Order: sequence, then C-alpha cells, then structure tokens
Amino acid sequence: MLFSQLRLIEPILKAVESEGYTQPTPIQEKAIPSILKLKDLLGCAQTGTGKTAAFAIPMLQILHMRHLKTNKKAIKALVLTPTRELAIQIQESFNAYGKNLPVKNTVIFGGVGQQPQVDALRKGVDVLVATPGRLLDLMNQGHVSLSEIEIFVLDEADRMLDMGFINDVKKVVSKLPTKRQTLFFSATMPTEIEKLANTILKDPVTVEVTPVSSTADTINQSVYFVDKPDKRKLLKHLLDELKIDHTLIFTRTKHGADRIARDLAKDGIKAAAIHGDKSQGARQRALTEFKERKLRVLVATDIAARGIDIDDLTYVFNYDLPNVPETYVHRIGRTGRAGANGNALSFVDAEENEYLIAIHKLIKKVIPIVEDHPYPLSWKSMLASKEVVRKPQKDSKGNAGAASNKKKKFHKSRRN
Repeated sequence: MLFSQLRLIEPILKAVESEGYTQPTPIQEKAIPSILKLKDLLGCAQTGTGKTAAFAIPMLQILHMRHLKTNKKAIKALVLTPTRELAIQIQESFNAYGKNLPVKNTVIFGGVGQQPQVDALRKGVDVLVATPGRLLDLMNQGHVSLSEIEIFVLDEADRMLDMGFINDVKKVVSKLPTKRQTLFFSATMPTEIEKLANTILKDPVTVEVTPVSSTADTINQSVYFVDKPDKRKLLKHLLDELKIDHTLIFTRTKHGADRIARDLAKDGIKAAAIHGDKSQGARQRALTEFKERKLRVLVATDIAARGIDIDDLTYVFNYDLPNVPETYVHRIGRTGRAGANGNALSFVDAEENEYLIAIHKLIKKVIPIVEDHPYPLSWKSMLASKEVVRKPQKDSKGNAGAASNKKKKFHKSRRN
C-alpha cells in the first residue's frame, strides 16, 4: 500500500512525500480511509505507530475540501492532548502535512503566558490543538468557542485518565456540538476509558494496531547486567564504541536524569535532561536542540518523554529499568519507528532483575544478554540480590568467580 492509493489530494501527497514517506503505517492505512468517509473512529495504538498522521492527514483534507469556498473564521476542529510536548508535536504534524493548504492551526497549552495564544486565536484558526487546562481557561474567559466544531480528536485518552484530566475532558465534550465527527485514540482501554468512548462515539470504526504488550520486530533489544555505580562508565563506553551520535536515555527519577546529563557534560558529551521540574521553556529548548542534533544525548523521565516524536532515532537506552513493564514498551517505541530499524539497550543492576522478569513476562520474549562488556555485574551484587542461578566456581588457584567477565544468568522466574 502506498499513500498515493489512499485517495489523498495532490497538495497533501506532495507534503507527505517531502517528509520522506511513501508507505503508510498500518494504523494510517486502516484509519485514513474511514476518517475520509466521515466515520467516528476508535484507535487503539501505542506511541510510535504513526497515529498523529493517521488523523492529521484526513482532517486536513476534509477541512480543505469542505471550506474551499468559505471564509468562516470559527474553529472547525479540536485536538485535545494531555501534555504540552505532545500538543506542540501534533501542531508540527499539521504544519508539515498542511503546508500546501490554506488550513490554519494554532496550539494552546499551560505553563506559558496566554496572550500570544489569544492573539493567534483572534486571527482565526481552523484547527486548534490544546491541552485541557488551558483550553478550559480560555473558554471561561470567552476567548474560545467550540460551537462550530466539526471534528473532535481525543488523543492519548488513557494518559488523560492517568494524569487526572478526565473530568476536564468531560467538561470540554459537553460544550461540543452533538453533530460532529469524533476520533478517539488510546494506547490501552481501561474500564473508565471504555465508558467514555461509548459515550462520545457513534457507531465507530475500530482500528487496533500492535497491542501495548508487544514490541516492534524492528527493534533490536539487549540487556547489560552492570553494577549500579558502573552504569555511568558503561554508558560512556557504549556511546564511544558504538559511535552513537544521537540517543534518548530514560531514567526513573528527575534527580537521576539531571545527574546523567551532568556526568555526560563532564565527559565532553553535549546532553540535556527533561523532566517535570524543568520549566516549559527549558524542556522545549532541549527538545528542539535534540531534534536539530545540537545535542547528542537527551535524558528524560517517562512523563516528560511521553509522545516525544523524533525521526531517525536509532538508539534508546534504559539507564534504569522501569518498575512498570508497560513503560518499557512505551520507552523503546521511540526507536524502530515506521518500519525503520532501532536499538534498545537496557542496563540492569542486581536490584532491577525483578523488573526484567516482569518485562519478559509482558512481552513474551527473553531479551538477549550482552556478556562481553568491561563492567559486568559482580558476584557480590548478584549474591546479595538472591537471584543467582549458580554459585561462582573456584578456579585451580582457589579464587572465586574466575569467570567474572562472562555472563551471569539470573532466574527467569521468581520462586515464592
């Protein structure tokens, strides 16, 4: 299947082509025709499946064709998304695919002054991309009216629930016209999200792509067992040995993200950290510099990184394993996108083995272990973790752990 077979108009096809795409991803192939037929859609898709383009491309075509000869200034489409970073990236997609069309868009989110956003709204926009809090603020102040909305997109619905925005979403939905097209996207479908979907969708087409428990086949996954204090040295070693010039590194804590970025800077590697304690300006600046390859490394916590969309990212590091196995799938989904090959390297210390076991159980595969590296996990740490399969053997000279440079296997399942 090619984009040229999806009945897209020439200005959009040219824009898609100029972005370097010829073949749609599975969700784009399934969703675009249904959206162009003006159907409601329920899309169950995780990060990295190309879902933003799956709704942005057909929306641009519908709005352009429908309003070709009108000069109506009212907001015609609303995309509601949970985070500022996601909102900015969605707007970037509308800009990229709509660059040959007169369809105008703007983005509004909290954490920055509202006046520039209000000024943009006054000029008139066709598509509004928004986070719930700022949208409700501007609606309450009379700057935004949703009375003319024709297409409503709820993006990352499960994330809205996790972040406590579900009541805000319901308030927004209550202000929308009853007659509209609704596109609903969620990586997972917990009960409350299912109820919400049933409330706001009418006879939807359901599109499901790659359930959250699976990882893309295009991602080469590997595990490095390493003592916690040696992780910094192993990271530097791999960045140099594998000649990695652009990578995203995940950590569990904000403090950890800052420390890794500082350590890398001391080693002469341009790096920045993004997390919830950073200002919106600092986060956006770091993201822009990373996309423009002015930064070699971006270190991120999971919340700050949700939805980060970076083309041609071939390496992702799990400096710390996540304690929620589904988060691992989301993390490594930043590489190996749209059919490209990617690499996910995970550092595992003795205390993190239980997290690795949970990940293996979820993804239904055992991630290969890289034995040959200069900082293998010590026997002392492994014994302390009580997860060792075998005890170290003595060599002929009576020294324990003669094979300390070889792989040490952990249990693949815990005994209660």
